[in-house]
Amino acid sequence: MARFKENDLPKSKITATSLNKAKTIFTYAGHHKWKFFIGLIFLLLTGATALAFPKLMGMLVDCVKNKDNDQANQIALGLIVILFLQSFFSFFRLSLFVNFTENTLANLRLALYTNLVKLPMTFFSQKRVGELNSRISADITQIQDTLTTTIAEFLRQFILIIGGVILLATESFKLTLLMLSVVPLVAVAAVIFGRFIRKYSKKVQDQVAESQVIVEETMQGISIVKAFANEWYEIARYKGKISEVVKLAIKGGKYRGYFASFIIFCLFGAIVAVVWYGVRLSIAGEMSVGQLISFVLYSTFVGASFGGIAELYAQIQKAIGATERVFELLDEKPEKINSDSSQNQEKIKGNVTFKNVAFSYPTRQEIQVLKEVNFSAEYGQKIAIVGPSGAGKSTISSLLLRFYDITSGEITVDGKNIYDYDLENLRGNMSIVPQDVILFGGTIRENIAYGKPDATDEEIIQAAKQANAFNFVDGFPEKFETLVGERGVKLSGGQRQRIAIARALLKNPSILILDEATSSLDSESEKLVQEALEVLMEGRTSIIIAHRLSTIRNADKILVLDNGKISEEGTHQELINLENGIYKNLSNLQFSNS
Repeated sequence: MARFKENDLPKSKITATSLNKAKTIFTYAGHHKWKFFIGLIFLLLTGATALAFPKLMGMLVDCVKNKDNDQANQIALGLIVILFLQSFFSFFRLSLFVNFTENTLANLRLALYTNLVKLPMTFFSQKRVGELNSRISADITQIQDTLTTTIAEFLRQFILIIGGVILLATESFKLTLLMLSVVPLVAVAAVIFGRFIRKYSKKVQDQVAESQVIVEETMQGISIVKAFANEWYEIARYKGKISEVVKLAIKGGKYRGYFASFIIFCLFGAIVAVVWYGVRLSIAGEMSVGQLISFVLYSTFVGASFGGIAELYAQIQKAIGATERVFELLDEKPEKINSDSSQNQEKIKGNVTFKNVAFSYPTRQEIQVLKEVNFSAEYGQKIAIVGPSGAGKSTISSLLLRFYDITSGEITVDGKNIYDYDLENLRGNMSIVPQDVILFGGTIRENIAYGKPDATDEEIIQAAKQANAFNFVDGFPEKFETLVGERGVKLSGGQRQRIAIARALLKNPSILILDEATSSLDSESEKLVQEALEVLMEGRTSIIIAHRLSTIRNADKILVLDNGKISEEGTHQELINLENGIYKNLSNLQFSNS
């Protein structure tokens, strides 16, 4: 699927697209949408009560001039009620927004993960796992923060600015004009200046991090440093970096000094100017002292809101960008696979045929990996594929599993084109035992049962026995409940391989793919694994991608793949007798070195 970049479109169109995608988040809210809208009502009520507070404070101060205790008591009681209502509204505003956000993002996370695991291998060959993790964690966290607090806070500040300016004008139009000409400008300038200082501080931190890298590299490679007597060089390198840190930090200190001076003089100066002008208006009888107090409080509200709203807007922009990145993944077209456990699958026999198959990887279209590949594997046969590294051996297994689409030709299973099979049914009848076995970080039982999630304990034990795994598993204190660690690190290579074979046995596939399953094992482990593989290959079509030729001598047919083509075909004995044959040369090289 073609992807556009931001730079490819006019800015206005990007913004419209981003906002549309941001609005699409609400489709994931389901029956929780009402919580957002009720939360908005509580938000408006919170803003309204906040705006009533300065007005009542001014009226309370004016009670001094009127010497009216009863009125002062009533207004004070009114202020307590306002504070109680504000607390009440704020609680429901926050709890409703959090409830709405968590439920919406749970649905979004599930939709994103579901789509990710269903995406074809072509997608994963072009993306890094770290980037995808970032989308699911960092980008969704950014959206979470925005939906929970930032949007609400942005709207609250907006209400305070609009409502504050209107109420300021009712107190004194002249003073409002002065305030609007001074306070917002100073507040915005303070935000811009503050952001510049933060960026500068980040530069200092980056330089400190770089100096730490030098320390880390030197300590890790201390034997090399000492062997080359290069201590002086490393000291000079570190000294140079530290000098840069000092220069930047001193310059940053000056900027922070300027900022502090700016805040003290300009921001407080602006407040002094407003109060001074207000006092003059009070002396002239144009406003009371209470009105002046209300005006100063409203001015503080408006000034603080002007300062805060710019930062909140920047956070919303970041969240819109994060939303766009998340929806890019959701827009990717998945494979047709069910999200729930599939029903009874149609059992296939396992006759495999490749007819004139050609293939190039999507990321390297100019390089043809396979060229006019033809071969057939009948039910129960063992077909071995050998050849130099990079000849395209593993690609054949990827095409059979439909990880990638072939460029031309046809692959059939039981005479039926593999693209006419339901994808789950096709892969459900196949099993692969790779060279580098990936186990999940659970128990041995869970890893074996991955081949058949609803398997009974008896079936799991039987599969372990057939795979020569039962003895070592039974030797662990926790037996089948032993945790294998991340990617199976707590098990040896041979043990991991036998768990993978047990997993494949439990699945009971019609077609078995062994991708260099014993190439990285020691002799003892290889013997145990090879015995288990012989059991696994019985009664099913086996495609064996081999590096060690000793493991495929008994194969029914050996295909020699060279430069994307099958150049030789036959049994071990037939190929050994070919004069100047690739297989014969490979065999001579391996057995002469062994």
